Amino acid sequence: MKTKIKFGTDGWRAVIAEDYTFENVRRCAQGFANYLLENGLSNQWVVVGYDRRFQSENFAKAAAEVIIGNNLKVFLTESATPTPVISYLVTIKKAVAAINITASHNPATDNGFKVRDHNGGAISPEGLQRIEALIPESTEAIHKKDFLDGVTDKSIIITNPKKEYFEHLRKLVDIDSIKNAGLKVVVDPMWGNGAGWFAEILSGGKTTIHEIHSERNPIFPDMKRPEPIPPNINSGLEEIIRQQADVLIITDGDADRVGIGDENGIFINQLQVFALLAYYFLEIRREKGPIVKTLSTTSMLNKLGLIYDVPVYETGVGFKYVAPKMIETNALIGGEESGGYAFRGNVPERDGILAGLYFLDFMVKTGKKPSELLTQMFEVVGNHYYDRIDTQFSGNSDQKKEQILSSNPKYIAGLKVLGLNSSDGFKFSLEDGGWLLIRFSGTEPIIRVYCETTIKEKVNQILQDGLSIAGIN
Repeated sequence: MKTKIKFGTDGWRAVIAEDYTFENVRRCAQGFANYLLENGLSNQWVVVGYDRRFQSENFAKAAAEVIIGNNLKVFLTESATPTPVISYLVTIKKAVAAINITASHNPATDNGFKVRDHNGGAISPEGLQRIEALIPESTEAIHKKDFLDGVTDKSIIITNPKKEYFEHLRKLVDIDSIKNAGLKVVVDPMWGNGAGWFAEILSGGKTTIHEIHSERNPIFPDMKRPEPIPPNINSGLEEIIRQQADVLIITDGDADRVGIGDENGIFINQLQVFALLAYYFLEIRREKGPIVKTLSTTSMLNKLGLIYDVPVYETGVGFKYVAPKMIETNALIGGEESGGYAFRGNVPERDGILAGLYFLDFMVKTGKKPSELLTQMFEVVGNHYYDRIDTQFSGNSDQKKEQILSSNPKYIAGLKVLGLNSSDGFKFSLEDGGWLLIRFSGTEPIIRVYCETTIKEKVNQILQDGLSIAGIN
């Protein structure tokens, strides 16, 4: 029986050699080709890229063979390339879509199949469902053409988008000011696609880059997974102390997400970074425009929206919701709790490299260290505290969802529950302005329990109450 391929938040991910096989990658590619042809896009270009995981370059070639076997053409990246650069490549090559062979921040056992639209952004939930429905059950329905034949007849063109992407960055950020600021920056690309990019972008000035975890190593030593949150980032935080550096910038496995460590080796969590980047645009750069946030991220953005008189739109979790809303509203910034942020003037997609450069520019423009920037912002919006617990679960997810919905708590951690938003997970609004969110992962058998509160002492109890509501403890 053929594997049932299920597209989650961003595409399909599975365990290598178990479900993630060359045959199933080809089936996915055929489903995507069917989707493009169904939309009248025959003979158009598709970008295909990949990460540094086991066999990713060969999975990418297999996908490319199927795409060109369906009367489409392929721009294939020359080497492992950050996801945001692949997205940007779609726009400069006037391609109609992209395939990215990556499992992003998943464990080393996994690989994935991401898809992107003509904007370089996430495809809508309806589009993902249609692609999934068009994936053939039989390998006999797969049309493919030999890779070398494709290179020979130029239906496959191998490309390196680095030069164009660097020129694009210079239009968005004052790169020279960062290069000449004399900052000492530690970069942790988590063995992934971000390796070497900050060093090359910022070379030739007084600012120095010290990089760790930059070789290709598909087992991701020193971390559970290449996701820029504790404890995966602990060695990076230790390195900033050893180097007496000004800031730590962490990119995940495919470099579309970013994490920040301050000069004291303390992690600045993803909600704080999102709020800081929004504050940077509104206060330092004096730009105006909507903010798009998922329901799992910070209420500090709502406060900034009120203070600076800009609208704030809340969406479901994932860039398949954020990207369309950013395009619709011409948003200034959009993002999610996982550390992925997108910006006006760039593609409507997470970009960990650009986000890191904007954070460095924030430091240069203000002359402040990361901890000082956080203090400055808290003086505006008040202190907020955040944490999350991810835990695997067994059994029927629908039954667990029914249990959560029927729990109907009146108080969580002693705080009155003011409302419930069940549009994507279960988000309980609390009387202090904080919230608890219980949500099932779209890519793994995991329940995520998140909270944000203005009362530091309540964080752990809110999370524990969330686990109880979910029937975990």
